Order: sequence, then structure tokens, then C-alpha cells
Amino acid sequence: MDEPGIHQSFAEALRFPGYYGNNWDALVDCLDDLCAEVTGGRGIVGVIQAVDRFLDADHFPLLVSVLRQGAERANSSLDLDGFPLDRPAIAEHFVFEFRAFDPGRVGRLVEQPDLILTQGDGFVAAALDPAEWH
Repeated sequence: MDEPGIHQSFAEALRFPGYYGNNWDALVDCLDDLCAEVTGGRGIVGVIQAVDRFLDADHFPLLVSVLRQGAERANSSLDLDGFPLDRPAIAEHFVFEFRAFDPGRVGRLVEQPDLILTQGDGFVAAALDPAEWH
């Protein structure tokens, strides 16, 4: 699950256009632009399995933030300037599955100033901090 592999996996699974830039900004843009052809107009839940394999990778916290950014934009009916979009919001959520789950460790790894983390019995949830993103 190196960076090129992550980009390739998302591009293939979600049928990104051929001009996909294979970088983090392009991933946010393509997650925001998922069309009804890919989602069936109902939205998606992306399940990323065996996250333990790349939990210690330097890019893991960035991947979490990028997925939150893409989902936040797709889930909104407004553009970044607050104007209505010409498309409906498409629900996007991402779930990470672990073989061995340590919520404290995961929380420490993904903790960033732009995210709000919620931890409970058996889960860690990350949401964009509205003070940083809106």
C-alpha cells in the first residue's frame, strides 16, 4: 500500500478519468467529482481492508485527511466558495478495517490539527474540523 498503489487502487475501483493526476490533490478532486455512473446516484462507502499493512507508512495520516476532504466535498451541495453546485451531494464514507485494532494507536497516528477525532469501543472516527475547513 505505497502511494502509487493507493492511487492506482482508487482510480481502478472508482473508475477515475484517464487524466487522473495520481497525487493527493487529484484524489480529493476525483472523490468530489464521482458521478452517478460510478455511484448509481446513491453514494458510496469505501472499505479499505487490512489497514495494518500500511498503518506505519508516513502517508497514512495524509490518506485519512485526503479521504475526509474528498468525502466532505462530495457530501456538500456547495462549492468551496459557498455557492450551490450544479449536482446533488453524493454521500461518501470510508471505513478502515484492521486485523488487530488498537484505537489509541490509530488515534495518535491520525491526529492532525484539521481533524476532529472521536474514539469509542472498537472505533476511531475522523471528521474535518469546521474551524479549519469552512
